[in-house]
Amino acid sequence: MLRLIVQRLLLLIPLLLGLSVLLFAWVRALPGGPATALLGERATPEAVARINTLYGFDQPIHIQYFKYLGRLLTGDFGVSTRTGRPVLDEFLTRFPATIELTIVALIIAIGIGIPLGYVAARRAGSFIDHSSVVVSLIGVTVPVFFLAFILKYVFAVELGWFPSTGRQDPTMIATHPTNFYVLDGLLTGEWDAAWDALVHLILPGIALGTIPLAIVARMTRAAVSEVQNADYVRTARAKGIRPSRLRGEHILRNSMLPVLTTIGLQVGLLLSGAVLTETVFAFAGIGSFLAEAVFNADYPVMQGFVLMIAIVYALVNLLVDVSYGLIDPRLRRQQ
Repeated sequence: MLRLIVQRLLLLIPLLLGLSVLLFAWVRALPGGPATALLGERATPEAVARINTLYGFDQPIHIQYFKYLGRLLTGDFGVSTRTGRPVLDEFLTRFPATIELTIVALIIAIGIGIPLGYVAARRAGSFIDHSSVVVSLIGVTVPVFFLAFILKYVFAVELGWFPSTGRQDPTMIATHPTNFYVLDGLLTGEWDAAWDALVHLILPGIALGTIPLAIVARMTRAAVSEVQNADYVRTARAKGIRPSRLRGEHILRNSMLPVLTTIGLQVGLLLSGAVLTETVFAFAGIGSFLAEAVFNADYPVMQGFVLMIAIVYALVNLLVDVSYGLIDPRLRRQQ
């Protein structure tokens, strides 16, 4: 297992190097160059010349890249042109909000998608099976931002069951030692703050988790349908193994490998999909901040956030690879 983890971590090196080259080339290809992109409307010839000298943009391109790479290795992702704060600080401040939202969306997707797909496969051709197909198609075809607007209008504006914006009631006085609002409320014993933060996550979590739910349900249904007709399952059934053990150890467990792969890939989509969801609900995560960076041409933030999201995405896939070995002993022995 340790060997697998080391191999996957080593594979991250060329991946991140390639991404750094693309991001570096992207900013250099902007109209007017990186200095104009940094200055925006303040880009006078004198200011451009000063920024070129200050950041070394007038040096040979390979020297610029190695200096850029050196800054990345020390955690210097640049400074936001809009807020004036380091990009890394902005990311770390907002990332807990996106993690909370992603966890809630994943809980919804996995908690409903796997049981729904399993029951649909076990009762193929039934009403439940057809209903799961319809729900999956609706979940995949409805755009996230449209669903978010519908949920917000119906359940927040018209019915008033849930808050419509933000992470917590602005009038609430709460302590935030980790910036994970739900966790902070539990750690400090401020139960009302934890509940309020959780309620604020429900509508955005449903909107964000709908597409992964549909995909997980479809993948689970396909995997269970294949495994339950496999030879070793029929053999186990003929030997008289208890139905609960047959379903848990032989069918569901062996069906989880492709489902886990799907879930790992969905985490990256949840992080990118959070841009629209967080914007609709004014949720202060990395998605809404990245959207503001795009509108304000804040290129250091765009560069840094894309790179850091890629790192998170790669680490999540590493965890998925490790979980393969925990589920399937054959893979553990091969490694």
